[in-house]
Amino acid sequence: MSPRCRTNRLVSRVLRAFLAVCLLALFPGCTSDTPDPLVVLGPWTGKEGEAFEAALKKLDDGTGRTYTYEGTRSLRETLVSQLEADAPPDVAILNSIGELTEYARRGKLRPLDPKTAERAYEPWAPTLLVDSKRRTYWVPLKVDLKSLVWSKEGTPSDDPEWCLGLASQATSGWPGTDWIEDILLHQAGPERYTEWATGRLDWRDPAVERAWTTWARLLGDRSPASVEKSLTTSYEGLPGTDGQSRGLLASPGFGCTHEHQSAFIRYVYAGDDVRVEPSARFLDGLPEYRDAYEVAGDMAAVFSDDPAAQELVERLSSPAGRERWRAEADPPVRPLFPDMAGLPPTASADPIEQEIDSLLTSRARTLCFDASDAMPPELRDVFYRAVLEFFGDPTAEHLDSLLRQLETVRVQVGENTGGDPSFLPPEDICESRGG
Repeated sequence: MSPRCRTNRLVSRVLRAFLAVCLLALFPGCTSDTPDPLVVLGPWTGKEGEAFEAALKKLDDGTGRTYTYEGTRSLRETLVSQLEADAPPDVAILNSIGELTEYARRGKLRPLDPKTAERAYEPWAPTLLVDSKRRTYWVPLKVDLKSLVWSKEGTPSDDPEWCLGLASQATSGWPGTDWIEDILLHQAGPERYTEWATGRLDWRDPAVERAWTTWARLLGDRSPASVEKSLTTSYEGLPGTDGQSRGLLASPGFGCTHEHQSAFIRYVYAGDDVRVEPSARFLDGLPEYRDAYEVAGDMAAVFSDDPAAQELVERLSSPAGRERWRAEADPPVRPLFPDMAGLPPTASADPIEQEIDSLLTSRARTLCFDASDAMPPELRDVFYRAVLEFFGDPTAEHLDSLLRQLETVRVQVGENTGGDPSFLPPEDICESRGG
């Protein structure tokens, strides 16, 4: 090689190095071969968030990708703002199939790979018809059993005094809608419940009205001070001297004996002497639908075209991913899964966890997804507000007005979303398990 050639090559190499330094200064990371971390947006904070994040980090088994978890109690607002800024997360975990359905209809979600779609357990992940193609758009990662009543051990159950905290950091009112949904499911049955939850039943139907009036009768007469306390107290109860929530059963000033709440509330009562029972035991005349239970879930959906996002959801929903997550979680926040097949039993499970797991996986004959979480967000939010108003004024005249308002919104939502023949929302949110 001639001296001139060697000189030219050296100049070229120096020039490339110089340009690389300049680019790195202007655009950090642009010259790196390491891909950016995948962003996962989810609802878990505190110990739940820590356990999930720890499991997420352990999923990096030589794949070359890392993951960043963003946990927030204001999940919907955060995701909406990110979508408006055209900066969505790679994966988001939501508990509302009503919201997920709307994102799929608007083309924001990516259909799941077939291997992952096999874990779209019913009733948490119904398929959707989008652009005339029926596909799976989300998969449940963690689930919860509702239709439960909590009480202190030794407390008589023949005349319960109901705890109720309706406030929530994100959206208040949902502990009340949980009550009405559960009552309607047990009184009217899964078929009528499904028609109502999926927008095919008039809110003024006698079965719907009966659920509201039954709730008011169960709660009994309440003083204005008691009503105000329930409207302004969190569903987690009041904090103790250590700043941690004590649960409504242990909160001073309530004097209540029983609480209607989902399985997740067990983290508040960790170490307390409590028991859990099916809510049907507290409703009369329900022999046919006694073994029906309402459930909720946290579903993972892909918002990114990055193939690694699909791979992440597949790994999170796999038996190995579940086992990592469960191993990282403390017993009070240990996740429940829609199908425990392939996972060894948890030796340290306490009696409460064992009871809930038994109901969810074997004793429940019908599982129905949370009705308000299946509704379009506009209708769900009006439902939340209506419950708060009815709790303050449970008169027949006020209920009639509220149900008329809800029916108006149902019709309007149906008119706005029902004109596209290539799209169909979920029509079945219950699963019969026989027996």
